Amino acid sequence: MTAHSLLFGADSDWLAHTLAKAGQGVEELEAMLPDGTVLRRLGLGILECRPANRQSREVLIVSAGIHGNETAPIEILNDLVTQLVAGEWQPGCPLLLVLGNPEAMVDESRFTELNLNRLFNGAHAEQSGGEPERARLIEESCRHFAAQYPGELSHYDLHTAIRPSMREKFALYPYADGKRPPREQSDFLLEADVTTMLLQHKKGTTFSSFTANQLGAESFTLELGKVRPFGQNDLSRYRAVREALLRRFRGQPSPNPPPAKLDIFEVVHEIINTGPSFRLHIPDDVANFTPYEPGTVIWEDEERSYRVGEVPESIVFPNRSVPVGQRAGLMVRPQRC
Repeated sequence: MTAHSLLFGADSDWLAHTLAKAGQGVEELEAMLPDGTVLRRLGLGILECRPANRQSREVLIVSAGIHGNETAPIEILNDLVTQLVAGEWQPGCPLLLVLGNPEAMVDESRFTELNLNRLFNGAHAEQSGGEPERARLIEESCRHFAAQYPGELSHYDLHTAIRPSMREKFALYPYADGKRPPREQSDFLLEADVTTMLLQHKKGTTFSSFTANQLGAESFTLELGKVRPFGQNDLSRYRAVREALLRRFRGQPSPNPPPAKLDIFEVVHEIINTGPSFRLHIPDDVANFTPYEPGTVIWEDEERSYRVGEVPESIVFPNRSVPVGQRAGLMVRPQRC
């Protein structure tokens, strides 16, 4: 029996198998490729890869589909797995590859009941249902993987955005006590055509915040473009990130440092839906990183309001439809030196 048929049965590839089995349990199993690489299926849409010949101290977690409608990164990761199983490239470091939310992927919806990317760092314990259970399984898989493979752990959680962005590709660096992004990570982002980094200001319940704070990983949420349905993505727009990831997967050394530097932003205000009187004065179709001039009223309710301070600030992730108490956007500005 081939590794493909053992891991994915009669389905054409990893993605097809994940979609076909969404909502079902699958047994753990492993398969060895002809070159000695071992692939372990830890759960539906979760693959661990143990290289036959480890080339670097890197240990990588790469995830996509935490939101089921963000299809381009899912297609990229699936294509790389297809080529791996076919023997077209050999891994040089341990890998954990995750397709986050299979049931939402079937519907091509952001989530089915609860936003999976708000259920990590233990937040799933307060909820019940499919997405909390999925967050628990993913956390367990990551903990087991990190404990099994000592080394320099990095995590890249790949997303695309519902709305357009004035900065098409950008990274979010989750807050963790005492951590700053290393230069080699910034160089990797530039290699992947990610030109902007947003430093987050507090610990969160996202997947990347979990791996940063609980596993000590150098973690990033990567926003790589616009949400589109399966089969309608122009994957040529993602060539740089695909090739940069493949280099890392193969354990190959970094290319020469890029001449450019990242544009780094910091959060100056978190917008929270305060309740029935909350009003967000941002159009529904505004692009991420749209700037607003000093004095502009961004939101208000019956008791409070927020105005842009003495220098322009930009909006990221505005969403007036979030539940009360959840984040409705971030106001950011270039990092002060």
